[in-house]
Amino acid sequence: MKDSAFKPVQSPFRVAFDGSFKRSQTSTEPPRNAPDKSACKAQLAQRVKQLDALQRMLYAHDHHAVLLVFQAMDAAGKDSTIRAVLSGVDPAGCQVYSFKSPSAEDLEHDFLWRTARCLPEKGRIGVFNRSYYEEVLITRVHPELLKSQRIPSLPKNLDRLWEQRYRAIREHEQHLAASGMVILKFWLNVSKKEQRKRFLARLEEPEKNWKFNAGDVGERLHWKSYMQAYEDALNATSRPWAPWYAIPADSKSYMRLCVAEIVVKTLKNLNLRYPKLDRGQLTRLGEMRKFLQRS
Repeated sequence: MKDSAFKPVQSPFRVAFDGSFKRSQTSTEPPRNAPDKSACKAQLAQRVKQLDALQRMLYAHDHHAVLLVFQAMDAAGKDSTIRAVLSGVDPAGCQVYSFKSPSAEDLEHDFLWRTARCLPEKGRIGVFNRSYYEEVLITRVHPELLKSQRIPSLPKNLDRLWEQRYRAIREHEQHLAASGMVILKFWLNVSKKEQRKRFLARLEEPEKNWKFNAGDVGERLHWKSYMQAYEDALNATSRPWAPWYAIPADSKSYMRLCVAEIVVKTLKNLNLRYPKLDRGQLTRLGEMRKFLQRS
């Protein structure tokens, strides 16, 4: 069975592979011609149905695994987007991992270890809610976190460390892609103004109080540093085998639709199909049919 190579789909939100991405030139809001909220929801429902069918075929085809990586500032909508886009997929064909602060066990290993052990097998869709990219994002903004990692040859110039990690990530993702992993990475690009609005909603709506974390608010003081860290990370690691998509996140309905469309188009481009049985297998099925009809 001849298999199709992964080709990143065209999208106005795909981060260029040449390092020319500029955060200041991207919008956090939908374009003017974007569908309204109700239209986005209707189209998302269609994409969810398509994704369910494609995942079943992905499993039967058994040549690829799919890894969806989500990174964003707090309150950008990672959890709700993952839930909305994958709501119709067979739970047996999907796995979601959320990576928070490294555990003591994680810190005994290299920074890629804890995510590598959670990669999806062929036929399944894996989701990383945050990922190894935290080690070139939050750790870059808060380099004091490096102390707990006990790196024996930590360079005095930390720019060298980030470049080493970018290279390790590129090579890691290229290795996975060569083995049949389809990697799609989504940066949910929310504005500082919209984040503030969503934080206030968590305070004012009782059913959202549990989401509020004072530490998340404190991170707003480092907004510019985070934006620079994201810009550098996306430029260094958006490649044809593992593209980044900077999705406008101020409208959750539009953001979810964009993510779903990219995933669906990518799976369609893989030319997935159900396996065809050879003549001997078909003959055997015929024999089993006759046996069952007689018994």
